[in-house]
Amino acid sequence: MTAHGIKPTANRIVVARALAAAERPMSLTELEHKILSIDKSGVFRALTLFRKHRLVHVLEDGGDGVRYELCHSRDGHAEDDDQHVHFYCERCHRTFCLTDRPIPTVSLPAGYLLHDVNYMAKGLCPECSSAC
Repeated sequence: MTAHGIKPTANRIVVARALAAAERPMSLTELEHKILSIDKSGVFRALTLFRKHRLVHVLEDGGDGVRYELCHSRDGHAEDDDQHVHFYCERCHRTFCLTDRPIPTVSLPAGYLLHDVNYMAKGLCPECSSAC
C-alpha cells in the first residue's frame, strides 16, 4: 500500500485484505456484504483512492457494473505488469481472472494514447457449461 503512495488506515487495510482474499474480482456490493465493519461510503472511498494510486484494477464486467481486483505491480507509477484476460460467465454472472492469459498487445493508429486496456471474454464458465 505504501509503495503506491497510500497511507495505511484501518479501513483501507480491511478493504485491501478483502480484495487480496477474494478468489475473483469483486463488485462494491460484494465488498460491502463481505466487510460488515465499514459502511458502503467508506469502502467506496478506499476503492476510489486505490484506483487513483493504481492499487486496484477496475473492470467493466459486461454485466451489472464494475469490479475491483488488487493490482500486483510494484508501485503506483510503474506500468502495470499484471494485466490479464478476464472471463464473464453469462449464466452465473461471475467474473474470473485468467492470470495465465496476458492481454494481447493493442496497436493503435498514430495520435491515439492508450491509458488502459480492459479485456473481457464472455460465455459460460466450466461449471455452467457442464450443466448444459
